[in-house]
Amino acid sequence: MAETDASSASDGADRSTVVVKIGSTLIANSDLLTPRFGFLQRLMEDIYRLRQRGHKVILCSSGAVALGLKMVGETPENAGVSDKQAAAACGMPMLLNIYKQLGHEYGMDIAQVLLTLGDFEDHRRFLNTRNTVFRLLEADVIPIINENDSITTEEIRVGDNDRLAAKVAQMVDAKDFIILTEVDGLYDRHPDEEGARLIEEVEDVSEYMEATTGKSTLGTGGMTTKLMAANMAQEAGCSTYIAHGEAERPLSSVIDGERTCTHFPPHEARTSGWERWIANRLQMAGSLGISDELADALQSGDRPIRREDIRSIDGDFQRGDVLHIYDESGTERARGLCDFTSEELRVLAVNPHLDAEQLLGYRTKGEVIRAKNLVLLEGRHLLWDAPTPSEASAA
Repeated sequence: MAETDASSASDGADRSTVVVKIGSTLIANSDLLTPRFGFLQRLMEDIYRLRQRGHKVILCSSGAVALGLKMVGETPENAGVSDKQAAAACGMPMLLNIYKQLGHEYGMDIAQVLLTLGDFEDHRRFLNTRNTVFRLLEADVIPIINENDSITTEEIRVGDNDRLAAKVAQMVDAKDFIILTEVDGLYDRHPDEEGARLIEEVEDVSEYMEATTGKSTLGTGGMTTKLMAANMAQEAGCSTYIAHGEAERPLSSVIDGERTCTHFPPHEARTSGWERWIANRLQMAGSLGISDELADALQSGDRPIRREDIRSIDGDFQRGDVLHIYDESGTERARGLCDFTSEELRVLAVNPHLDAEQLLGYRTKGEVIRAKNLVLLEGRHLLWDAPTPSEASAA
């Protein structure tokens, strides 16, 4: 039933929806750690313009931690995890109050949606979150989405609002995804280097990953996470833009093609919501190693992965987690929904000739990943590195 719901994820979507990600350096003054009211005023005014033109807008706003640091007596350079969690708790009410007051000037209502990694990686929670966001849009309310930084730890957090916003764009089947930052877009090298050239259109983000190093003092993501986010949005059929936030009309001027930025056109062949949910991950739950022969056989689309196919297992995962599938050379070939826990799978894999029901105590065909729950990675996605041999455990 879950697969059916996700496959039809676009049924309730409005293809006029625009998802906007705002970086911390645009929200907060880097030196004073105070709100940049001028930018926020221009942003909300432009959101009003877009809504007048029939667009629905979702904001994925950073800035809570930056705005709250002064309250807890810390600086961006010295703040630890607990400091940032406390700062997020202090800064979020301030940030929301600003959005609420500015929105009120234009007759716009806002709502806060705080998410964690599990809200994206667990399919049921993903659908529940999606339904909440759609209901807010239906009520003409602007969802302001952020990671719940006050409670998340390194193990359970997304870690950057770039990819979080891309998952939101995927979730609502958005038409446009705009990442506003402090540079004009993607450059072929660090923009401070002499001769750096702006790349105005990018179809394959993998060609530029090596040129994306460094991140801002206030933010948790650099250009690398923005390219990862763009790739996820492209896969969802969404036009993505990375643009400078300092403009009179920071959003509409991008959509209307009136200023310089980097555009990532959507992939032509759009996949189903279920396939996108499986393929676009924020964290690796675990992985399997298989033979090159099997990896090639998966191309038929009707070949499951069985317990006797497994050569190595990595990670501690639960039933229903998405695993990354690697061939003998360590190249990622597919991602799929696993029908067993890592403990169960290890028991099955090391005893391939014993009856599965005898080993586990319940009846099963022994299909680790069913064919309908496998998504092949065919040049559309950024591939993840395989776990090193010292990290992986043999089946």
